[in-house]
Parts: sequence; C-alpha cells; structure tokens
Amino acid sequence: MENTDVKFTVIIGFILLITFTAIAEIDIYIDGSYEGRIEDDGDIYIDGSYRGRIESDGDVYVDGSYSGRIEDDGDIYVNGSYYGRVEYDGDIYIDGSYKGRIEDDGDIYIDGSYFGRGDDMPFGGAPLIAGYLIFFGGYL
Repeated sequence: MENTDVKFTVIIGFILLITFTAIAEIDIYIDGSYEGRIEDDGDIYIDGSYRGRIESDGDVYVDGSYSGRIEDDGDIYVNGSYYGRVEYDGDIYIDGSYKGRIEDDGDIYIDGSYFGRGDDMPFGGAPLIAGYLIFFGGYL
C-alpha cells in the first residue's frame, strides 16, 4: 500500500488475516471479527472483536472486545473488555474491564475494573482509581 492519500480503513464483518501492515498513517476501524497483527501510525478503533497484536503510534480505542498485546506510543481507551498485555508511553483510561499485564510510562485512570499482577506492573505514572482494582504482589 503505497498510497498516502488513504485516510482510514474500515473492516466490517469477519476477516481472518495472518498479517495486516499499514504503511501510511491511517486510522483503522474494526466493526466485526478480526484476527491477526496490526502495525499502524494512525488511531485504531475496535467496536467488534479483535484478537492479535497491535503496534501503533496513535491512540487505541477498545469499545468492543480485544484479546492480545498492545505496544503503543499514544493513549489507550478501554470502554469494552480487554485481556492481554499493554506496553505504552501514553496514558491508559479503563472505563470497561481489563485483565492482564501493564508496563507503562504514563498514567493509569481506572473508572471500570482492572485485574492484574503487581510484579508485572512497574508503574511509571500514578494510577488514579475510581473503580475496582484487584492487585497481586509487587508494588504500585
């Protein structure tokens, strides 16, 4: 994909790919079922279900369900459900439910529920909690 005029990609319905790589900075919208890998510089919006790995420089919005790993330089917004591992430099906002491992350099805002292990969570920023936090071992 060499066309830099592309502004967004829309995935509606079921799609199964081994690898999806976006070369240009585009926004990706997933409203269906997707399994695979996404590498993108734009924002990623998940309204359906996604399983796989995301590497992004933009923001990631999870309003549906996501299972996998996110490596992100932008902010992450979890309004749906997410299970997996997050490595990011921005902030994370959890209004839905998240279960997994977080490695961060930003702040964490929890208004929903988070379940995690302390030895996996070397928080660089400050967690701000208004919802539920279930935490095992390690430190905050």
